[in-house]
This record gives sequence, C-alpha cells and structure tokens, in this order.
Amino acid sequence: MEPVSVGEDSAAPDEQAIQTTVALEGDGTCIAHARHFAAGFLARVQAEHGLPVSQRAMELTRLVVSELVTNARKYAPGPVLLDLRITGDTVEVVVWDCDPVLPVARAADAGRVGQHGLEIVMAVAQGFEAQREPVGKRITARIALLDDPGGAVTGRQPR
Repeated sequence: MEPVSVGEDSAAPDEQAIQTTVALEGDGTCIAHARHFAAGFLARVQAEHGLPVSQRAMELTRLVVSELVTNARKYAPGPVLLDLRITGDTVEVVVWDCDPVLPVARAADAGRVGQHGLEIVMAVAQGFEAQREPVGKRITARIALLDDPGGAVTGRQPR
C-alpha cells in the first residue's frame, strides 16, 4: 500500500498541480491508511508549498477519504486508487474502483442504520461528481482548503 506516484505536474504555464496517488488493496486497514495518507499529503502541501489548509479542511478531507474508500472497498471487488490533488483553493479527493455502477444517494432516513456515507460526502463537499470510466468508475469530491469567513462549512453560500 505504498504510494505509486507522488509528483507535481504542470497544470498551466503559471501554476503547478500538486498531487499524489496511492493504490489500496487488502483488508479494512487500507481505510485507515488512506486517511493517514490524505492527512500527510495536506501537511506536505502546507509545509513544502506554503498553501494554507484549515483544520476543518484537514478533518473533512479525512472524513471524505474514509467514506469514499469504505464504499469502494465494500462494493467493488479489487484494488482502489486514491488520488489527491490541489486545484486552486480546493483539494480534490478522487477514488477509482473497478465497479461501473454509479452510487446513488438515498433519501434521508433518520431511522436507517448505516449507508449514509454518500450523503455525508455530498453534504460537506464543495463539489461532487461520479463518472463511469472504461473500467469502473471515478468519484470526485472537492473540499475548500480554507474555512469560509461567512461560516459555510463547505465554502458554499448557505441556502
């Protein structure tokens, strides 16, 4: 479960993409590994690139990584790729798995035990998308690196 690639790629002539990817396999310990991997990535973003990352962004990123990797491990037989990248003022959490079935958020039900992961991700993320790939699917959640001074948890304006 070591990182398969860590690097900086040119996104545009005047800005660099900061990203890292890890392949996850095995038992449930890969979920904890993924959370630690994400926290380490954001810590490096702060230390090496001087980008500010709020404590809330750190916690939400770990939560989103945990939920998305848990779902991938639960519903897809095989490896999972976790890609983290900084784009502008957000961190993108991208999880790929080999199951082509796109997730669907269920209707809110306070009595339901479990199966709230996708609802949680969609509630805290600034952006969310799911897309089929030639093999499997790719889920992307975007999280604001800084807290919104207006108090919105996700960096979006309250509705």
